[in-house]
Amino acid sequence: MAEKPELASKQEVEAFYNSFKEHQLDLGVNVRHRTIFKNLKKIGLKPGSNVLEIGCGIGTVSSLILSYITRGKFVGADISDESIAVAKKINAKHTNAEFIVNDMSAFSHKTVFDFVVLPDVMEHIPVEQHNNLFKVLSAVTSPNAVVLINFPEPHYLNWVRKNNPEKLQIIDQSLSMQDLLNDCYPHGFKLFSMHSYTLHYTQPDYTSVVLKKNMDIEQFQLKSAVARGLQNTRSKLY
Repeated sequence: MAEKPELASKQEVEAFYNSFKEHQLDLGVNVRHRTIFKNLKKIGLKPGSNVLEIGCGIGTVSSLILSYITRGKFVGADISDESIAVAKKINAKHTNAEFIVNDMSAFSHKTVFDFVVLPDVMEHIPVEQHNNLFKVLSAVTSPNAVVLINFPEPHYLNWVRKNNPEKLQIIDQSLSMQDLLNDCYPHGFKLFSMHSYTLHYTQPDYTSVVLKKNMDIEQFQLKSAVARGLQNTRSKLY
């Protein structure tokens, strides 16, 4: 049985992302960032929502969120102090924003967060730390909190690992949904939705997962007779 590769140290990860900020600056805000932001709005983000972004980097996704949550509070966290310095500068006009250096192994805040977004960062956090991460998040989120996790589709990442390994970051794991759910459910986060989608390739290259603390639905509303009739008719078409 092959030995499991040794993961990089925290110091090595910090150094990697301190230099990686230059790549982020070159890219700027792109289609991936805008897609993540639009998905946040689809799952209920409001101008008054309090948002925690983990792995905010230089604040690209942050800038989109902050332009929208004009009445809410925002905290962006990243392991790279140099990236956080850039994020503060880029988003200096937003007085409701706070950017902190934190690897999320321990985190507390006076703000109770309605939304947590992890924009392509979960695959860079060692799987062994995921359970503790959800424990930390459970303590700082509201009873109706929603978590959006965006990450590379595992089969795509496996393909990259085999064909373009130079594109991989210092830690780049192909995530298992089974492991993810095993880690989040004990801390009150349940799967609301999951879908893989295409962004840069014709095959799915990203996955979006939505977790919710509260899955209760107050009322189920029956579709109209017309809508149900049309649905029944369409089901007969081949």
